[in-house]
Amino acid sequence: MADAAPSEPRLRADAKRNAEQIRRAAIGAFQGRGLSVPLEAVAEVAGVSKGTIFNRFGGRIGLIEAVIEEVVAAELHAIIDRTRSIADAGQRLAYYVTAIRDLQYRQPAVVDTMLQTYPDSPSLMEICRVGTEMNEELIAAGRASGALRPELTADDLQALLHDNALALKHGTRPRRDDYDRRTTYLLDGILAGAGDPSTSRCPPR
Repeated sequence: MADAAPSEPRLRADAKRNAEQIRRAAIGAFQGRGLSVPLEAVAEVAGVSKGTIFNRFGGRIGLIEAVIEEVVAAELHAIIDRTRSIADAGQRLAYYVTAIRDLQYRQPAVVDTMLQTYPDSPSLMEICRVGTEMNEELIAAGRASGALRPELTADDLQALLHDNALALKHGTRPRRDDYDRRTTYLLDGILAGAGDPSTSRCPPR
């Protein structure tokens, strides 16, 4: 008598294991190389075929949806929560800009998210919406307190962070110390009195 076909519970267990292997591989690949990493590379690390990724997740967008919380959203939301805990409006903005630029430098997937590389991903677009709202909140508070240059707008802040993402995506990657020095120059340009040592607004760590 021929061996019985694998049971349905066994097939479900295998599918669940494959899906988790793919998720773990995608998190590592997206964090290290960005959301556009070839799916073949994810499949190789996961020990599955590219077709299995499509079977389990429907392709790149489904895979992004499955892991974007771990890859981008969790750390971004932590930055937003920390930002809102800072009382001084100028220090709040300085911390946020410094933390977001640091995240852009460390995480290629954050750059892809901010550039809306995959607009068909609802979760990715929701992250962008939250970021836009945070920019508006920070600018409104900073202008009301006099901590910012009065002409600075939320669109200006959005453009500064977006342009930095473009530079990291398509330009020559700067050395870390040069990058951090330029963050200081950026803050000097948007914070009222930032160039005056007596009114220093170094972001809290």
